[in-house]
Amino acid sequence: MQHEQFDHPDRPLLEQTDAEVFLALKAGQTAALSVLYDRHVGLVYGVALKVLEDAQEAEDLAQDIFLNLGKSSYDPQRGVLRTFLAVLVRSRAIDRLRSRSTTQKMLDRWQLNRSQMVASNSPAEYVSQQEQSQEVQAALAQLSESQQQVLRLSYYDGLSHSEIAEQLQMPLGTVKSTARRGLLKLRQTLTDYIE
Repeated sequence: MQHEQFDHPDRPLLEQTDAEVFLALKAGQTAALSVLYDRHVGLVYGVALKVLEDAQEAEDLAQDIFLNLGKSSYDPQRGVLRTFLAVLVRSRAIDRLRSRSTTQKMLDRWQLNRSQMVASNSPAEYVSQQEQSQEVQAALAQLSESQQQVLRLSYYDGLSHSEIAEQLQMPLGTVKSTARRGLLKLRQTLTDYIE
């Protein structure tokens, strides 16, 4: 299929098939990304929005899908790009929902423990809860400064990844990966403490 790209080198990208444009993208033609984006952003955003039910998160996911398309495993000889994109975005959206659910459960448990600590009347319970709170604070302190900052803005201030990226003047992908690495380290540290 790759030879098709070179059969018509003078043919504009807009007149080429998705497979040809994808091969042009893989070959380093950055204009090819714009063509593929224009052709398929409606599908990618629509699937993301349907699964995530959050417009900002759907936009973030659509952007990620297209920014990483050139590095994807898509093979023009094995399938249609539109189908590949639909399956990919659905899979990534479900991954985000699972991650969101896990993170929310962890925060809910932490808030429940914190509220129980305030309502506690027993000195023994108070001491136990203070120890747990200190362990959480110690676990947070083990994170890098950037991980602490991103998680604080996300969970204490309620900012979206896009808002954090804008406030910290960081690329969106960096904010997301920093948050994920921080949560994984926090989870591991607290799991070690519980065990």
